[in-house]
Amino acid sequence: MTPDPMVAVIRLHGQISTGTRGQLNDVAMASAIERAFRRGKPKAVALSINSPGGSPVQSSLIAARIKRLSEEKDIPVYAFVEDAAASGGYWLACAADKIYVDRSSIIGSIGVIMASFGFADFIGKYGIERRVYTAGDSKSQLDPFKPEDPADVARIKEIGGDIHDAFIDHVKAARGDRLVDDPALFSGQFWTGAKGVELGLADEIGHLVPTLKGLFGDNTKFAVYGRRKSLFQRFGARIANDALSVLDERAAWSRFGL
Repeated sequence: MTPDPMVAVIRLHGQISTGTRGQLNDVAMASAIERAFRRGKPKAVALSINSPGGSPVQSSLIAARIKRLSEEKDIPVYAFVEDAAASGGYWLACAADKIYVDRSSIIGSIGVIMASFGFADFIGKYGIERRVYTAGDSKSQLDPFKPEDPADVARIKEIGGDIHDAFIDHVKAARGDRLVDDPALFSGQFWTGAKGVELGLADEIGHLVPTLKGLFGDNTKFAVYGRRKSLFQRFGARIANDALSVLDERAAWSRFGL
C-alpha cells in the first residue's frame, strides 16, 4: 500500500532577531528546519511565513540553511505568506522555489533601516555630564548623548548600503527574470500580495493546504515544525524579557499597518 504523501511545514512566524528574545533566529530554528527535511521523506517543504522582518544576518542564515537542505535532499520548497513577508520576512520567502500569497498579504520592503534617538540637548538641559573614554577614534560613533556627527552618519549609511546590496543580490538570485524591471522594487516600498504577483515578487495567489493538496493529492498529510520554547518560557518565566519582545515586535508590525 502506497503511503499518503507528506509535506513538512516550517512555521516562520514573528520578528527575526538574535539573542534570547528573538522570535526567529538560526539557532532557535535550526533543529526544526533540519527535522523538516530529514524526517519521513516529505514530498515538499512548505514555509508558513508571517514576519515583519528584522536581523539581515539571521534572515540570511535561516534562508541559507533552507536552501542548502533543499538542494542536498532534492526537495522542493514552497513559501506561503500570511499577513506579511516584509524586509527580512521576504528574505526568508526567497529561499523557496515558489512564493504564494494572499491577495491582502504585505510583501516586499526590500531595504535597510537603522534608527536611534538623540539626547544631547536633553542631558545638557538637566546638567548631566557625559563621560566616555575610548581607545580608537571611531569607537564612540553614533553616541546618542553626543551631537550628531556628519561623518558618523555617512559611515552608517555606507554600512546600510552594503547590507542593502546583499539583500538585492539575494532577491535577484532567487527571483531572476520573474521580477519586473522597476527600481521601486528595491526602494523599501511594500505592496499587497496581489500587486506583488504582478511585480514578480510572488508567483501566485494561494493558501497552504488547498494549494499543496492540489499539487500532491487530497490525501496529503502535513507535519508542522516550529521553534521550540524552553520549559521556563512555557510556564511564564522571563516575564520582563517577554514583555520587551512584545513591544519590539509590535513596533515592527506597526510599520505595515498590522
